[in-house]
Amino acid sequence: MNGSKAIRNLSFVQRINAAIDVAHALEYLHHGCEIPIIHCDLKPGNILLDEKMVGHISDFGLAKILSVNTINYSTNQSSSLGLRGTIGYTPPEYAMGSELSTKGDVYSYGILLLEMFTRKRPTDESFKENLSLRNFVKAALPGRVIEIIDPILLQERAKQGTVTNITFNKINLGNDIHLQCLNSIFELGIICSADSPSERIDIIDVVSKLCSIRCKLLTQRYMMLNPQVPKVP
Repeated sequence: MNGSKAIRNLSFVQRINAAIDVAHALEYLHHGCEIPIIHCDLKPGNILLDEKMVGHISDFGLAKILSVNTINYSTNQSSSLGLRGTIGYTPPEYAMGSELSTKGDVYSYGILLLEMFTRKRPTDESFKENLSLRNFVKAALPGRVIEIIDPILLQERAKQGTVTNITFNKINLGNDIHLQCLNSIFELGIICSADSPSERIDIIDVVSKLCSIRCKLLTQRYMMLNPQVPKVP
């Protein structure tokens, strides 16, 4: 099942699970293999969801092994590699001829993460001149996060009976675990998609942060469904 077509029907938790699955896969490619592998074309169309809604990375046609020879490409060779990937998901340094790196995959993952929870592509027609998906999300944080999330996720929140009383301010964000988690996810996507590779975090840290966000959300939901369970002081 293609992720770009299926993602619109996934719940909030299912999307977090899929995002963690993809991050785990990148973690394995970057750190679990004897020699790091760079995917070079991470995007929704290359994410597959199986029958259990587990996310998998596909299409390794542009992937490169990060060997010594790869790192030591000449300027001309490096420039030709700068065209690798898909518009909107390719890190800006590749277009300027920089060498391939795992941080390039992290950038693509950051854009993917923002798209998963806003349902807006980085090539959306509304993003013109200096506006981009990243800037669109960054401008809305933290007080207007509810304005940029996928409407389907907003409908899901409404069914839980709490979204109707939410106003666009930091106070309500601070009192709502659901919106706190969304805000944290968007912040993570922004860090991953920073223009400078040195400002992006490692995929290992991405996995850790996303798992923490999921734990926080699931704990809150469990407490709502089981109000008789005493809270830990």
